[in-house]
Amino acid sequence: MIGLLGKKLGQTRVHDTRGNLVSVTVVLAGPNRVLQCKTKESDGYVAVQLGFDDQKEQRVTKARAGHVRKHQGVPVRRIREFRGFSLPVKPGDVLGPAIFTVGDFVDAIGTTKGRGFEGVVKRYNFRGGDMTHGAKGWHRRSGAIGQRLFPGTVRRGLRMPGHMGQVRRTVQNLEVIQVLEQDNLILVKGAIPGAAGDYVILRESKKIPRALVEARRKAQAEAAKAKETGKAGAKGSK
Repeated sequence: MIGLLGKKLGQTRVHDTRGNLVSVTVVLAGPNRVLQCKTKESDGYVAVQLGFDDQKEQRVTKARAGHVRKHQGVPVRRIREFRGFSLPVKPGDVLGPAIFTVGDFVDAIGTTKGRGFEGVVKRYNFRGGDMTHGAKGWHRRSGAIGQRLFPGTVRRGLRMPGHMGQVRRTVQNLEVIQVLEQDNLILVKGAIPGAAGDYVILRESKKIPRALVEARRKAQAEAAKAKETGKAGAKGSK
């Protein structure tokens, strides 16, 4: 599995390789600096630690500055560990959006926008009470929340008003539409959680990994070749 740390810049529309106009999210996905490479011998598992968004050393915590200094790295704002990193890297390497190619699928992880304190109608799409027929003061409420004699308490996890948004969410199977290596940009089809300027994680899709994508491309190429061969044979027979 491969992945990158990035920053969501916004949304726009571009044409894909087939000429279709698609909505995309623009992600600044580099440079990512390799801070540490963990192995089974030293740490018990295989992982790569990446850092993103360079920062002055006096503006990071002493613990982070010491960790970066230990591995001859550069102070960064965000650090993320990717287990089972499939690319051969070493501390000090710099990664960018070029590790992904057009047509790959990624999972985007981010923090959703905060909506503040919301009621059950907006937070959970409750129906609410009647607007007419004598209903007064009960239009956007949830109704009864307890039971009668047994158990006589409010159920655990009952959906009620409260803080909405600002939670970690993952959107799976988003297609990479364009990779702008010189600008460290990746254009991903669809929406990614969070507001413009928020940090996000792009990792290789778990459900549609690169191996499956390559197998699909190979099958499509063979099918197209067979089709062209069939057309050529039909023309020759005529």
